Amino acid sequence: MKGCFNLKNWKIYLYLILTYIIMQLASVALASPLTQYFNGDAALSAKEAKYHGFAWSLFTTNLLAAIVFYILFFRKKNFFKIFDGKPASIGMTIVWGIISFFLALFGQMIAGMIEMTLFGIEPGSDNTALLSDIAKVSPIIIVSMVIFAPLLEELIFRRILFGGLYQKTNFIIAAMISALVFAVVHNELEHTLIYMAPALVFSFVYYKTKRLLAPIIGHFMMNGFVVVIQLNYDKIMELQKLQQSVIAFFQ
Repeated sequence: MKGCFNLKNWKIYLYLILTYIIMQLASVALASPLTQYFNGDAALSAKEAKYHGFAWSLFTTNLLAAIVFYILFFRKKNFFKIFDGKPASIGMTIVWGIISFFLALFGQMIAGMIEMTLFGIEPGSDNTALLSDIAKVSPIIIVSMVIFAPLLEELIFRRILFGGLYQKTNFIIAAMISALVFAVVHNELEHTLIYMAPALVFSFVYYKTKRLLAPIIGHFMMNGFVVVIQLNYDKIMELQKLQQSVIAFFQ
């Protein structure tokens, strides 16, 4: 629906973005008093109390933001109609959501190889490592990582930023700009390509299906996969060593 980017839409976009920003700021502000609360538990170390404080503040603010988003916008069906043509069926939307997960993984793998080969950037994300450490202490953060983060980020970066830009420009410009902003917001500029890769995939799948549900599913699966790998990293390493030992034994 090109040309539908009007003042009313601007107001809706502004409300969503402000809610997202307030959520981010509130999670930081709430973490301190919650950390003090958990410090009262003698069974927790100072680091564990800090992790619990951060995890619960993020969960609380994410939950509130999701409720606000639902009340304001999810019941307005026209808000999600930005493309011409008929949306994909729910079945095909789910299929494309699953496909987007594998495409995003492949894209990140290629991006990681480019970063390492051309720029000498070592693989690994400090953000992901920190969040996995927190998850081991306070599992409630997994809900924020796997459910709330994909949901809220797809609304902001795919529906508002990509969708709004698409209505004024074209797919390529909208996808590139929204993917770049998505990468910058994650505050790991050395891994810009790693973050842009899935963002571009999710924009394509959104455009292909004309349903925001598709990239949300892919994003759910992506974050869930990362959490499972990070939380079971030691076990995976042990299995690899065992496999190598078995192979060496039979050689």
